[in-house]
Amino acid sequence: MLKINPQYLVDDKDEKTAVLLTIKEFQLLMQRLEDLEDTLEMDAAVKTDTEFRDYQDIRAEIMHERT
Repeated sequence: MLKINPQYLVDDKDEKTAVLLTIKEFQLLMQRLEDLEDTLEMDAAVKTDTEFRDYQDIRAEIMHERT
């Protein structure tokens, strides 16, 4: 579980207007977001593509074309 300790900036009406994170917390949050985006893109690719080829087959084909 991601552990962050946000601090909030408030206006004169005591309403939250911004969040303050440490650099480490920000970097961890951004990494999690990137991981989530990658996962969602992979899920979308799996749902839309009906044919996947094995890596070894593709590599063999490329190597054969080079000769």
